[in-house]
Amino acid sequence: MRVLERLDELYAIGGGPGANRPHGSPAEDEAHRRAASWLADAGLEVEVDRHGNLFGHARGPASGERVSDTVSDTCWAGSHLDTVPQGGRFDGALGVVAAIAAVERVGIGSVVVFRGEEVGCIGSRALVAAGDPLPRAFLELHVEQGPVLAERDAPLGVVTGIVGYARGELVLSGHAGHAGTTPMVGREDALVAAAAEILRVREAALAIEGAVATVGQVEVEPGGANVIPSRVRLSLDVRAPDAERLEALIAAIGFEPSYRVEPAQFTGAARQALRDAIASRGLSPLELPSGAGHDAGILASAGVDAAMLFVRSLNDGVSHSPDELSSDEDVELAVDVLADALVATTR
Repeated sequence: MRVLERLDELYAIGGGPGANRPHGSPAEDEAHRRAASWLADAGLEVEVDRHGNLFGHARGPASGERVSDTVSDTCWAGSHLDTVPQGGRFDGALGVVAAIAAVERVGIGSVVVFRGEEVGCIGSRALVAAGDPLPRAFLELHVEQGPVLAERDAPLGVVTGIVGYARGELVLSGHAGHAGTTPMVGREDALVAAAAEILRVREAALAIEGAVATVGQVEVEPGGANVIPSRVRLSLDVRAPDAERLEALIAAIGFEPSYRVEPAQFTGAARQALRDAIASRGLSPLELPSGAGHDAGILASAGVDAAMLFVRSLNDGVSHSPDELSSDEDVELAVDVLADALVATTR
């Protein structure tokens, strides 16, 4: 299957272990060049916009004119090719190679390959912020990055929406001192205070249904093994399914976000097209939210009729890891569903 062969080609770019194509790297550039060659081989008109996003536009089967000449009448399909360090084979890349296969098959629509999704959806944000023409609909195929579909024995799932999230930090202060000569009673240990804050962050998320909160980085100063910490910085990543719960979580933790993305809901015809394409194959269109951000959420927030199709993740749903895995059969089925939905949303 050509989709799987292309995934292997992309996986080899940047070297291992895992996929290593961070945004702005020569490896991401090489992946875009490889994708551009596949777009050209598919007979699509290749274009790179001023933000570095890559496009492949199909020509209408009857008139020979480019469907994307009228952006409001076309549908885009695609994803991204940048990765986290030592990432997985499927994250982002599957959505790109599947979109190329689907657009080539049906001869309508456009493929889009966004830049920098893993670092805040840079390419799609730039496109939206600049007021560039947007499509009528956008379809993004992606691995689930979780265990729900595998637990429900479902090969595919339709995404209902993407959680909102905010990032920031908490800073705790204390007083440095000698680890051996300063009595335990009366110490002002910033790391001890930080430990209590980490537990408080966890409890705040547990108290709000559907919310999650993560402290992923801890920076300790002065950082000596025999010095009482005087200052600790904790990173915060908090997420919730809707704006009300996100705001409640931020307030409960008590921090000022440095970066915030509002939740996005998928409610239009594109989502229904995915449901119909799954149902037409005798499968139940299982629906679920996405706890991770995606380019589809950025376009949906800008008013585009966006939708996402998840492919079942194996290995307990692990993602952002070389252990990321989806079956060949599920991938083939997902490409078929994507192609059908592309036709339905382009009519």
